Amino acid sequence: MAISITKENFESLKAEDKLVVADFWAEWCGPCKMLGPIIDELSTEYEGKVNIGKVNVEDEQDLAVQFGVRNIPTVLFIKNGQVVDKQVGAVPKATLIELIEKHMN
Repeated sequence: MAISITKENFESLKAEDKLVVADFWAEWCGPCKMLGPIIDELSTEYEGKVNIGKVNVEDEQDLAVQFGVRNIPTVLFIKNGQVVDKQVGAVPKATLIELIEKHMN
C-alpha cells in the first residue's frame, strides 16, 4: 500500500535521497479511484527504491496549494525537494513506470 503523505511526514520523505511520487487525490474523484490501485501496486514494486504515496487534498490542502495542484488526480515526481515531472489525470500504469524510471537515477 502507498503511504499516506501529510504535511507532517512530507519533509522527512523528501529529505531522503529517493524520488518521491505523490498522488494528489480525493474520495469523491472518479479518475482518482481508477488511479489509486495503480499507485498501490507501484509502491509495492518500487518499495525501498522510491517513496510512493497519496495526498488526500481534502485533508492536506496546504500541500495541494504549496505545489499548485488545481486538478486531480495529479501525480508529482519530486527529487531533492523539487518537482521534476507532473502527470495530470488518470493514465495507464506504463506511463507512470516510464516517468519513475526516468527520474530514479
